[in-house]
Parts: sequence; structure tokens; C-alpha cells
Amino acid sequence: MSKLNAAEVEARLDAFFEENLKLVQLESGYRLSPESQNVARWQTRLYWRRLREIAERVTDTEVKLSLPEQVTPRTKVKFGIEGIVDIVRENDRVVMYDLKTHEASYIRENKELYRQQLNVYAYIWKNLRGEPLDETAIICTTFPPEWRGILQDEARLAPALAAWEPVIELDFDPDEAADTIRHFAEIVEQIEAGKFAPAPASQLKEHVPGTKSVFGRYVCRNCDARFSCSSYREYALGSSAPTERKFLDYYNDLGAEADREDFIDAALELAPTLADPDEFRD
Repeated sequence: MSKLNAAEVEARLDAFFEENLKLVQLESGYRLSPESQNVARWQTRLYWRRLREIAERVTDTEVKLSLPEQVTPRTKVKFGIEGIVDIVRENDRVVMYDLKTHEASYIRENKELYRQQLNVYAYIWKNLRGEPLDETAIICTTFPPEWRGILQDEARLAPALAAWEPVIELDFDPDEAADTIRHFAEIVEQIEAGKFAPAPASQLKEHVPGTKSVFGRYVCRNCDARFSCSSYREYALGSSAPTERKFLDYYNDLGAEADREDFIDAALELAPTLADPDEFRD
């Protein structure tokens, strides 16, 4: 079979993207806006253009790593940890790659968070599977947000792509995995106990290292629970950003006056009749 040229490869990628997009939409019922679809499509293309050399060298793709039968320390709840990685075996060296959709600048500023996760994967790979491992790295698939304005301008995109460094090597130590697993067990206990608490409203205004955004914009905008979150409501009410101003309209929209009156009348009709109104007085 003849080797595909670059244009043919990207045409195939676009076709695969459309197929997977339809599948995700059918399974989840979630729809991406046209703008989000375009960004995701370009993310796939640029990942291939910049990381083709690594992609073609992958020897074990989408390797599932599993750490089952873990138990929380106090409540003894059983849980498991799973992850998916790619492996490159070359010249007697084994490299483990973990793909992330986060910005490279964010990963570099928060390396320890990702190193902890890779320690667990390295522990599973080396200690449980008995496989050799020489290096671990994160591959960032998200292109810098400032590129959105140059995606159609090849003269500006090409040099930006060449300067992009989406592969971030991280040291690993399987012996440190126990601390991460213990911390994860504590989180599982909190989830099982129904202990959920949002970040304080003050944190939503803080700058997120490695980004140009604050917590409320970088993190909360990706959280579906923000609509009912007291911290996000406080943040949105005090923000002048366009997106947050839209939430002000949402929070403060009590409907038209006629609709409000209808709601009150309907509620009164359904309310129980009190023989003695003093029943509800202290």
C-alpha cells in the first residue's frame, strides 16, 4: 500500500474526527458548538503535524493500566485506579507517554501534580507488570489559545508550530506512588460520604499558574455544577467579564411580571389550607 501524503492523512483525520464526534454525541447527548468543533478539529490536525514522529514510533498504544482492590483507610471502601498511556520501545529504551488536553504552560507550572500521577502509572508498569521503564512524559495536545486567530494563516502558523514544545518530560519514582494512592483513597472516602464543598469564592478570583486566567474562568467554566454553586454565583455577581455578565442575567431572571404572578397563584392553589394560621408561628 502506498504511503499517504500529508494532505491525505489530514483528510483521514478529519473523517475519523467526524465519525467519533457523532458517536460521542449519540452516547452522551452532548453537542459541541460549531466553534468548539472547529477548535477540536484543529487540535487533532496540529497534534499530528507536530508530534507525527512520536506517533509513528508508538509500539503499544492505549495501554490500560489498572490498580484494583484498593481499600480506603477508615471506611474500608474498595476502589480501583485506571489510566491509559502510550509506550515507545526503541533502542533498548522504554518511554511512557500520557496525553493531556491541558495547556503546556499550565503543565509546566504544575509539574508535581502530573508527576504524582505518573508515579502511580510507573508503579503499575514496573512493579506489577514487571516491565522496564526509562522515561515518562506528558504530551499536551491543546495548542496555545492565542493561535486561534492564525489557524487559517499558514505563513504565521508554520513557525508557531515549529516553536511549540508540547512534550514535557517528568522525573518519576514508583516508590512515591503510595503517597498518591493514599491521598486518592481519602478523596474516595469523601465522595462516598457525600462531602462536597466548592472552592471558596476568594479562590475563584486568584490567578492560575501557567495560564492567563483566574480560577473562576479557567476551572469553573468547565464545571456543569457552577449553575448551582454558591461560590461561582458570588464570583459572577462581582465580575465584569462578558461571560459572567450573562450569568448575572440568568441568576437575576425571575421571569416576566405576569409569569411571576401566575407562579404565585398556582403555588397558593396547591398550598394546604390552614385551619389555624398560628400553626406556623413560633
